Amino acid sequence: MTDAYAIPASILQQTLIYDGWYRFSRLELAMPDGTRAERHLLDNGSAVAVLPFDPVRRLCILVDQPRAAVLAAGEDPLLEVIAGGLDQTAPEHRIREEAMEEAGLRIDKLHFVANIWPLPPVSTERVTLYFAEYAAEDRIAPGGGAAHENECINVREISLDDLRNLALSGALTDAKTLILAQALMLARPELWQ
Repeated sequence: MTDAYAIPASILQQTLIYDGWYRFSRLELAMPDGTRAERHLLDNGSAVAVLPFDPVRRLCILVDQPRAAVLAAGEDPLLEVIAGGLDQTAPEHRIREEAMEEAGLRIDKLHFVANIWPLPPVSTERVTLYFAEYAAEDRIAPGGGAAHENECINVREISLDDLRNLALSGALTDAKTLILAQALMLARPELWQ
């Protein structure tokens, strides 16, 4: 049996059509079957996210904030894990900064979960996912996000039972949050016993 797609697709031309907070390009691809196809590309860099949980008090921290796409869809704010864009900083360092900025939370040891493509048909974004233990004394500031970024973040400390129920009921609609909730349930089932 011959592999019809032995020759990979390739980019013939890339044209930048918008360069602002994100970059949008139009691509012309040479497809494996010899045809050409137009695609669009969102270059929004990479990101990092963490689900902090307190194994003693059986709590976790999620956040919500105004999201343009969610508002445009007329939906309620999403519960999300702490996350942020990844610049030239190491992912572990960057997520610790984000945890402090968004939730006033000091985190130490990170447990790597995955490096995912959240929207591979159109976006270059990769998100490095972690979970991390914390304790009550690690909440050392109010959080709320960076004022200069107009984030308006609300910090939600919820029970792990509520997290599980939200995940299993389909109420967690942010992909990175759902993945991290499921990963924590699989890796640490004793938290729900």
